[in-house]
Amino acid sequence: MYRAPVWRAVTALAVIAISLILALVSAPRLGLDLRGGTQLVFETRDSPTVKADSAATDRALDVLRQRADALGVVDPTLVRSGERRIIVELPGVLDPRQAAEVIGRTAQLAFHPVLGEGDESGVRDENGGRLRLGPAAITGDGIADAVEQSDPQRGPGWWVSIDFRDAGAWQRMSGAAACEPVGDPKRRIAIVLDDEVISSPPLDPSIPCRTGIPGGKADITGSFTHEEARDLAVLIKGGALPVPLTMVEQRTVGPTLGAAAIDASAKAAVAGLVLTAAFIVAVYRMSGLLSTIALACYGLISYAALVAMGATFTLPGLAGFVLAIGMAIDANVLVFERAREEYDQGRGRGLKPALHRGFKNAWSAIADSNVTTLIAAGLLFWLASGPVKGFGVTLAVGVLASLVSAMLITRVLAHAVIGRVGPRLSGLGSPGAVRTWLTRRNPQLMKARRLWLAVAGTLVAAAVAGLLTRGLNFGVEFTGGRLVEFATAKPLSADVAGQAVSRAGFPSAVVQASGDGVTVRAGRLGLEDVARIEQELERQAGEVTKRSEEFVGPSLGQELRRNALVALGVAVSMQLAYLAVRFRWTFGAAAVLALLVDVTVVAGLFAWLGKPIDGIFLAAMLTIVGYSVNDKVVVFDRVRELWSPGRPFVTAVNSAILQTMPRTVNTGLGALFILLALMAFGGDSLRDFALALVTGIVTGTLSSAFVAGPLAVWLARYDRKPPPGPPVKRRRVSGAVV
Repeated sequence: MYRAPVWRAVTALAVIAISLILALVSAPRLGLDLRGGTQLVFETRDSPTVKADSAATDRALDVLRQRADALGVVDPTLVRSGERRIIVELPGVLDPRQAAEVIGRTAQLAFHPVLGEGDESGVRDENGGRLRLGPAAITGDGIADAVEQSDPQRGPGWWVSIDFRDAGAWQRMSGAAACEPVGDPKRRIAIVLDDEVISSPPLDPSIPCRTGIPGGKADITGSFTHEEARDLAVLIKGGALPVPLTMVEQRTVGPTLGAAAIDASAKAAVAGLVLTAAFIVAVYRMSGLLSTIALACYGLISYAALVAMGATFTLPGLAGFVLAIGMAIDANVLVFERAREEYDQGRGRGLKPALHRGFKNAWSAIADSNVTTLIAAGLLFWLASGPVKGFGVTLAVGVLASLVSAMLITRVLAHAVIGRVGPRLSGLGSPGAVRTWLTRRNPQLMKARRLWLAVAGTLVAAAVAGLLTRGLNFGVEFTGGRLVEFATAKPLSADVAGQAVSRAGFPSAVVQASGDGVTVRAGRLGLEDVARIEQELERQAGEVTKRSEEFVGPSLGQELRRNALVALGVAVSMQLAYLAVRFRWTFGAAAVLALLVDVTVVAGLFAWLGKPIDGIFLAAMLTIVGYSVNDKVVVFDRVRELWSPGRPFVTAVNSAILQTMPRTVNTGLGALFILLALMAFGGDSLRDFALALVTGIVTGTLSSAFVAGPLAVWLARYDRKPPPGPPVKRRRVSGAVV
């Protein structure tokens, strides 16, 4: 009689306890797409004197951090990405114009003596006049502090008060200018910021010649508002950037949109979990109820792991978290179906031994299928950027947590309960409706393998036709440009919204309108242009608020597009190599060819529907890659088990498909419940994400039987490697192995 080890129960309790503590004491870190704010991505460029290497980028990061702190942003996040990129997250900052102007300005500050009035080649002052300037006498390095000030006794307005490190340098410079006659341009001192004169005040007549202004202090005056004076003080105090910066990406999300995304994801998670739980309990009775408890523990474990890692929860990350709930049921289904087989065939001699053998024999398929999903998740983390990288992290954590949930917690609960209830109530005592029907009918699917391949070829041809005739609607993430979504007080038609955008100066922009929202996309759309478009829309729809804004530079768009293709190519190649090592090359080739059918069908559907191809779509495609290969691994793992010398390969393939069909159907339905919940409750991006995955899961499930199976039979003629021999069965009798 089998007895479950005590250490397994102790370990399960420890994992749950630690996860509960971490979940209670750690607060989740929400991304800007959920809490609202602006994310800016800068890329450093070489200057004539400084190379933009990692050291220069780190110095620039320090300057940007001082500026962000001085702006008063709560909990800003600034990190270096790669050698030349800096990611700046500013929660609560919804005006990207102000953020980009203050954060990313080069801020090369200098004080110049004025040599007289200039000609056309001279520098313009703040009033539009021309000045001829001498060499810089004081640079930004000579400034110790800068602060905005106002004084009602001096009149309205703000100015910036400066403290110099070298009081003597300022005194000598001001003393030399004070020797010039009142009204002479040479009596002025030009303050230049990034080659632009921001102030060139004349010295007061009371300042004595050569003595100058003592004390090492000066005021920059002008018609400054409080915000302008504060921003100028931030730039001066923060210091100059060592190298120029170029903004290559910008995302802005309003807080209401983030709150709606959290609410939609929470509803989808609850609805999907309830539907999945009801389904698995209906199919597996007591075993299903125990796995539902383990699924709840899975959610706790994966959440605790993410908060302990300090991971940032983003919108794609939440979608990945919800999706992983459906994928976590796969291991449970594999074990229960295998236990049903063991009990039905009488090998287990009881429920507990059958369950034990179910866990043991299902481990190979579970391990192989989860490794393929981890490959896709790892590629997302390695090659993707922004929120999609968070999806990869969430998916990877979810896969590992699902292993703990199924192979540890479900195992402990099942061994504690199964055996105390009857075979019918346990859910393992009957083969199930799907398996019973398949056993009775015993359909010979592989006899029509040419028909199945012809149907698959027709679907691929239709998909390719859509790709060639309609093309893919690449989003700004891959093409570069700016995408802005506005919320309007009253609905606007696409024609009216398009006319408003044309009046703002962008007749070629892509404008879409649905309900109370208007989306504008254009390649050359600046921050000031967005403000003009918003004003034109307000004339037609009343109050207009900006829900979200996304900008990607053309060079970054090309890089992301290239990385997307590389990610898909590497994912397919790595999984082919893994399958070739674990099985044989014909199995790997059949799986990958069937996978290409799945990917092509999904891409073709999006081409025909005109759906956007963006980072969310990339996450969906790589998830489909993992799921599809996962499904085929389960089939080929059973083929390897059933195929033996003297048994035709085509018979082994047909039997493997029929025996794994109950697991395939039940796992697919579990995932579809989650995705249908996402489609029902999620926003537009989550609906597109769910649509891609629903299509991928349906085609991936069908292609395992009707594409991968026939292809494996066809490729078998080119593989002379003999089938694996029958497994060696060992039976212990009185300590001896027989």
